[in-house]
Amino acid sequence: MFGKKKQPPIKSLIAQGTRIDGNLTFHDGLRVDGEVVGNIRASDAQPSILVVSESATVTGQIHADHVIINGTVRGPVLAVELLELQPKARIEGDVSYRALEMHQGATITGQLRPLTGEVEDKPTLKLAANNA
Repeated sequence: MFGKKKQPPIKSLIAQGTRIDGNLTFHDGLRVDGEVVGNIRASDAQPSILVVSESATVTGQIHADHVIINGTVRGPVLAVELLELQPKARIEGDVSYRALEMHQGATITGQLRPLTGEVEDKPTLKLAANNA
């Protein structure tokens, strides 16, 4: 599709039936099918994608470029670029995002905060009429 960047590959998996207690830092892509009790943060050095599947539960902060949620998250979510909430997504916490795609059935208990120029400022628009 036009204007979309190539997604980084998902190189890591936390499988269903696995529980991680502690904070995680990852590069490229991470898929969570199990349970994480701790913060999940992508490296700032390169583009990232995080997938929280229908069977997954995350209790802690999430921070990545592209975040796709179809499971349960208890904690704040920061999607620097795009946040996709699929039908079974359940978020209990504040959500910050640059772009949001939310399917029917997804729920958020918290505040929605769009990112506006906090990460990258765009130049101000100058109208030709003002130059005359």
